[in-house]
Amino acid sequence: MFDYENKYLESGCKLIAGIDEAGRGPLAGPVCVAMVIMPLDKESIIEKVNDSKKLTEKMREKLFNEIIEKAISYRIEMIDEETIDTINILNATKLGMLTCINNIDVKPDVVLIDAVKIDSDIKTESIIKGDALSYSIACASILAKVSRDRLMIELDSKYPEYNFKKHKGYGTKEHIENLKKFGKCPIHRNSFIGNFIE
Repeated sequence: MFDYENKYLESGCKLIAGIDEAGRGPLAGPVCVAMVIMPLDKESIIEKVNDSKKLTEKMREKLFNEIIEKAISYRIEMIDEETIDTINILNATKLGMLTCINNIDVKPDVVLIDAVKIDSDIKTESIIKGDALSYSIACASILAKVSRDRLMIELDSKYPEYNFKKHKGYGTKEHIENLKKFGKCPIHRNSFIGNFIE
């Protein structure tokens, strides 16, 4: 989990950021991008950090709080469904990543990104399956996943007929059935749901 971080630390970089997203695939809700710069000295490393998809919800919540507490700096951006429909999900994800890079309080020396390639004034490296290979990206993946899940649980009370708190907007059998039954709501992505509604 530290090969990439160590490579950049050895080359003289001091502040290494990780970026990841949550919510590229769902039929509803925003895509959430998180960027975080973590301290990398041995005493500050948070045990159990891993790709957010491999962790239980309870563990992600616990780690989210620890990451926020220890982070040198972090930024979380939500790109809404209207923007996703207008510029497509990949460009919406890139927009979120660039917004994080341009607005984070502390400028890193390098940014490690999960899979996506973006042009930035700051040096970036795109790493396939980065959330399982880089501690910094894994921390960002937890921030993104927990932030988006919390929002979808909030939105569930606004649109209870879809049961967003359970599936977080992903295209589960139940969600698709409810979409066909009730039609779309304001947070559905029009560009994603064409196959499921008339």
